Amino acid sequence: MSLLIASNIQKNPKYLELVHRRNALGWTLSAIVCVLYFGFTLMIAYTPDILTAPIAADSVIPVGMLLGVGIIAASCVLTGIYVFKANSTFDPIVEEIVREASK
Repeated sequence: MSLLIASNIQKNPKYLELVHRRNALGWTLSAIVCVLYFGFTLMIAYTPDILTAPIAADSVIPVGMLLGVGIIAASCVLTGIYVFKANSTFDPIVEEIVREASK
């Protein structure tokens, strides 16, 4: 890519909006993941009795195991949300910006 095209892309207001929206989504999803993981870690440190309690009276599965699996599943879902948003919203904008800059 030539320096002229790169310069045109960086000056494009659509590019600046794209960068802002993509960063906002990325930071929001990252913050959610951090809250989930650090919250779980804090629960391990400060409320182990809740996490070690069985999910039912006759069960051997602790609540903490379900929470851990739930956090992993939530992380996968959040990754899927980012990928969906990138493919459906961000990629068409990138293609449009590159097309405009190449003219």
